[in-house]
Amino acid sequence: MSAERHTLFQTSLMAALLDGIYEDDMTVGELLGHGDFGIGTFNALDGEMVVVDGVAYRLRGDGTAAAASADSATPYAVVTDFVPTLTRTLPDGVTRAEASAAIDAITASANYMYALRITGRFRRVTARTVTRQQKPYRPMTEATDDDAVLQFDEVDGTIVAFRTPLYEQGIGVPGCHAHFIDDGRTRGGHVLDFVLDHGTVELCLCTDLHLRLPLTTEFREAALAPDDLADQLAKTEQHAGRA
Repeated sequence: MSAERHTLFQTSLMAALLDGIYEDDMTVGELLGHGDFGIGTFNALDGEMVVVDGVAYRLRGDGTAAAASADSATPYAVVTDFVPTLTRTLPDGVTRAEASAAIDAITASANYMYALRITGRFRRVTARTVTRQQKPYRPMTEATDDDAVLQFDEVDGTIVAFRTPLYEQGIGVPGCHAHFIDDGRTRGGHVLDFVLDHGTVELCLCTDLHLRLPLTTEFREAALAPDDLADQLAKTEQHAGRA
């Protein structure tokens, strides 16, 4: 296998988010200096983040989306400059699980990180979005209990996702962490499942991880290696599939 090195930038850890570390001083403006494609959340869990074509959008609990201001801050996000290394047409009518199997068949190795973009016409996207939390912050496994399940039907849009190796559990989300935004950039959320009428998948293989850790008291005192880390990740992601 021959590939050029490509960097993925991440601020903070998924394990910190699980522990209720919902604030940091990383701004959207600074984050976009590290990549034009990505996902994350905002301080106080005030919506999901999706970065497409160099613009960061805030996805709210009611399914609406709007561009985020440059001074908005994030406690956790992953971005890269998206350069496709592989593009394929997915079979018509695939579910998330079926798309995952098709993508598994074309990835070079499960030991690398991949940025992943699916674009096309979706028959259905099932999603949820975190809602703004108040101090004292609850752990994420409790905070996500408030999330409403949303469904977007017959919509053109983009799924922005990162496939993370299992050995990165706690740094990121092992498996696939995916967000959706429609072509009008007005609706979206954290992807649970989908049915793709027709579309393509692009993969960007990432070999280098640039990890930035918060310099806060909350992060220094966080419990980042709980015994039930895998169970917490499964609950917050709801094991909807890999994609």
